[in-house]
Amino acid sequence: MMRLFLAAVLTLLPLMAGASPIRLKDLVEFDGVRGNDLVGYGLVVGLNGTGDGLRNAPFTEEIMSNILERLGVNVAGEQFRPKNVAAVFVTASLPPFARAGSKIDITVSAIGDAKSLLGGTLVMTPLNAADGQIYAVAQGTVIAGGAAAEGEAAQVVQGVPTAGVVPDGARVEREIAFDFSALSSIRLALRTPDFTTASRIERAINTEFGRRVAVMSDAGTVELDIDATRMASPAHALGRVENILVEPERRARVVVDQRSGTIVMGEDVRISRVAVSQGNLTLRIEEAPIAVQPNPFAEGETVIVPRTRAGIEDEPGIGLAEVRGGTSLSEVIAGLNALGVAPRDMIDILKSIKAAGALHADFVVR
Repeated sequence: MMRLFLAAVLTLLPLMAGASPIRLKDLVEFDGVRGNDLVGYGLVVGLNGTGDGLRNAPFTEEIMSNILERLGVNVAGEQFRPKNVAAVFVTASLPPFARAGSKIDITVSAIGDAKSLLGGTLVMTPLNAADGQIYAVAQGTVIAGGAAAEGEAAQVVQGVPTAGVVPDGARVEREIAFDFSALSSIRLALRTPDFTTASRIERAINTEFGRRVAVMSDAGTVELDIDATRMASPAHALGRVENILVEPERRARVVVDQRSGTIVMGEDVRISRVAVSQGNLTLRIEEAPIAVQPNPFAEGETVIVPRTRAGIEDEPGIGLAEVRGGTSLSEVIAGLNALGVAPRDMIDILKSIKAAGALHADFVVR
């Protein structure tokens, strides 16, 4: 399996080595051009008996009473026992330059003991930002991302029926106060800070305009002088800058997923010459208790006698093998592939090579 995986990585090597330049808009975030997170607390109604149990979720009864009172229904002293309502958190992201009246998508998630939001309708819910102001109002039919069914003795659940989305479910009511046209300079923040990439961005922008309009401040920031671009506005300047092609520089990195046994290596990973020996030690313990009871009509009582079997198995392993120093990804793969071990054993070997200082890359374990 490991050989097939490494062979697939090796097949992709020519594509990785000759990677095409990437648009600037996919490498950086423009200062001021960002979204804002919104959150609200609301109620989903119309559920088919899959809502909150009000004894276990008293906050559901409280918000339902508040909504009814705002609608002019006096419910003081009344007790509710419906199963078709559920308290939910509503989250959304307000995109940059969103204008009043535009619509955004929302995500709805149950916070009580509701079993499913399928078929429910979110009642009008205000969405607040970090400053406490209401920026949007959400309402609409929830599209849940799963299904659930149950009987007297069994139940089946597929996906997550207690969370869903409402496309275009919120309408923007307030705009974020930001005068983008008044900016005299804009900072370009790299998503992956790197001095080489920032230097290439600076050079590419200055080449595009034919003069010095961009200056690299640090590994993660390039500052663009709007006045020096001689464009009509900051929007015109960014419209010209964002499609400039730049080839980013990436750090050498090995990413390991221990749950699935997946190993992904970057193009610039290097391994120094090293010797590796690997073997497996297996411990086996089995419990098989025996019930001992007296003969019929004899005095005594039944006794449980423990019976344990324990053993240790030591597999021979691969012996001591040499992994030659690799100057390219193909040579690294060839050296590791020569060990002929399973993916999970390969993860342990890579950890040990990193600890020995022979793996020259960031080692990321997930």
